[in-house]
Amino acid sequence: MKPFIFIYLLSILMANDNLKASKTAVFGAGCFWCVEAVFQRLGGVQTVVPGYAGGHTESPTYESVCSGTTGHAEVAKITFDPNVITYTQLLEMFWKSHDPTTLNRQGNDVGTQYRSVIYYLDDEQKNSAEKSKSAVEESNLLAAPIVTEIEQLTKFYPAEDYHHNYYKLNPNQSYCRLIIEPKLKKLFDK
Repeated sequence: MKPFIFIYLLSILMANDNLKASKTAVFGAGCFWCVEAVFQRLGGVQTVVPGYAGGHTESPTYESVCSGTTGHAEVAKITFDPNVITYTQLLEMFWKSHDPTTLNRQGNDVGTQYRSVIYYLDDEQKNSAEKSKSAVEESNLLAAPIVTEIEQLTKFYPAEDYHHNYYKLNPNQSYCRLIIEPKLKKLFDK
């Protein structure tokens, strides 16, 4: 076997091993454009997919979720390398990146689709989420009680393609300039 073919095959095998090592987190923290933009900036995060979870409607659309009748929240499905960033570190950013004390609201975004929610995939994530929430509550850093829900993920629906990489593709759109950009500066420009 020629050396370059061997190296190429070895790189494919290593990439597959890295994908096997990947884990997933699902968070709702207001508008999924914001959540996506925040988590895309973290080292160890491999992909962030905006979508919908937690409702009773099959195959929801953005319009149906915005109507408030589907029960779904706007969420981000985050694939990450736990050797680079841990679930606990993702939870820390989750708490920092939004106001977990406002029920069904983040800023001017109002409705159940904007609720604060952690969707866990297994008992380990559930325990980590509950422990993290308790630690934030006990810190007394927040002026009001936390309303964040912690629920098991039953189904995730990816959002329509035009929502993917929204901030990256639309940085001059007014919502991006007025809401997302200041949030990113606050979190990352220190």
